[in-house]
Amino acid sequence: MSEVQLTSDLIQWKDGAADWEEAIRVSAAPLLQQGNIAESYIDAMVENIRTLGPYILIAPNVALPHARPEMGVSEAGIALTVFNEDVAFPAGHDNKTQTARIFICLAAVDSDSHLSLLQGISQWIDNSELLNRLLEASSKDEVKDLINQYS
Repeated sequence: MSEVQLTSDLIQWKDGAADWEEAIRVSAAPLLQQGNIAESYIDAMVENIRTLGPYILIAPNVALPHARPEMGVSEAGIALTVFNEDVAFPAGHDNKTQTARIFICLAAVDSDSHLSLLQGISQWIDNSELLNRLLEASSKDEVKDLINQYS
């Protein structure tokens, strides 16, 4: 990815989450801790799903939590969290419950940085071998090594 780096402190491996809301809060925590986003941005991501449904599910097992930049982004960034257990989302328009285990939390300051971040992320999502290996990972170090290997 161009100017935004996915450093070790932005990568997490977690056993599970109580629900999708906790999973989003956990996945955004590294960006909050580094000062890329404010708590209001996390609240906006959660509210978007309550209002719009699970639109962040962009591929099997992959969620892309994000909200509008003006909701609290001060610096562009991404954080990656792999959950060992499925995280269920409310049923979408098809009335089917969907799950995800890979959360790529996106914080963009404007539409240009948004597109540049998405280009990098799409390379991961298009790589089924990487996704499968991430789903099989059993530690943060393993996730970090896989991202470094495939970036």
